[in-house]
Amino acid sequence: MLVRTIENDLIDKLNSNKVIILLGARQIGKTTLLKKIQEIKGNVLWLNADEPDVQAMFENASSSKLKAFIGDYKTVIIDEAQRIKNIGLSLKLIHDTYPEIQLIATGSSAFELANKVNEPLTGRKWEMQMFPLSFQEMVNAHGLLTEKRLLDHRLVYGYYPEVVTANGNEQNILKALSDSYLYKDILLWEGIKKPEKLVKLMQALAFQVGNQVSYNELSQTVGLDNKTIESYIALLEKTFVIFKLGTFSRNLRSELKFTRKIYFYDNGIRNALIGNYQLPALRTDIAALWENFIISERMKRNVYSHHYANGYFWRTKEQNEVDLVEDYNGELSAFECKWNTKRNNKISLSFRNAYPDAKLAIITPDNYEDYVMY
Repeated sequence: MLVRTIENDLIDKLNSNKVIILLGARQIGKTTLLKKIQEIKGNVLWLNADEPDVQAMFENASSSKLKAFIGDYKTVIIDEAQRIKNIGLSLKLIHDTYPEIQLIATGSSAFELANKVNEPLTGRKWEMQMFPLSFQEMVNAHGLLTEKRLLDHRLVYGYYPEVVTANGNEQNILKALSDSYLYKDILLWEGIKKPEKLVKLMQALAFQVGNQVSYNELSQTVGLDNKTIESYIALLEKTFVIFKLGTFSRNLRSELKFTRKIYFYDNGIRNALIGNYQLPALRTDIAALWENFIISERMKRNVYSHHYANGYFWRTKEQNEVDLVEDYNGELSAFECKWNTKRNNKISLSFRNAYPDAKLAIITPDNYEDYVMY
């Protein structure tokens, strides 16, 4: 069994008199991880909130009703807790009335779980984010050399646990995973009235990885108004399909200030949406694949190592650009993602002149482990 980076951190937070909220997309290994916690803790009540009778148990719940259901269990795990109406209030009720009970709730959709938990559980929770497998986790599993040899495979098929262990069945698994993204969580949300448009939007975003995203252009491509495009993208973020980078600016006149790039948490999902599983050597979009891979791995690295840097990209009106700028306590680091190691790659001179104190790095297949390991 692969050891997940977040495991020790989660174990350390047990018995801290706080609710643990574990967020992340479906099928990334949250349930598998918590099964290990169940073995460690013993005497655990496991509730699958996808089940209608579990959802009904929480309806109009009082503290006595919930305690009768929980019984003598000292640890309660609620899997896919976003499916329970007003889950934050129920968690607060249990926590405040029976503080000896360790509550752990998982969610693959932040739009209900996080938003409706934050206010009721202020000061009462640990919130943790989990990702698909990381480069570091795979290095820990079978060594740096082996994982680097698998780079082409990872760029195409990504890091979902079931895909990593697929042994030749990667495409079928990715198809099922990308469909579950579209129909399991997002389409249950009341605002989605045109699922075929959502699929088209995701495909459009997949083709635009590495480029600035215009909601106006997406609106014309997909056939939805700007407001709907914006709301759908927000849902895709909150179900951990995509994430955004805004533009970095210190108010220099030439800098763009209100644009964004959108990346996928996993390369495999991105490629499944456009149906392209060609090897990197045959692809015209290899620069975008490499950029998505590095920026998503860098995000995992920063979150798991508690390196709370804000991420941006940088661009001027003259189209000078830097792929990734991290601001960590006022210190800037600039990264360019370059697949071709034979070119004389450099960070934009305009950026270097504007921010002479920034740390600079070119991330290539030759050195990427130095920037994504933690």
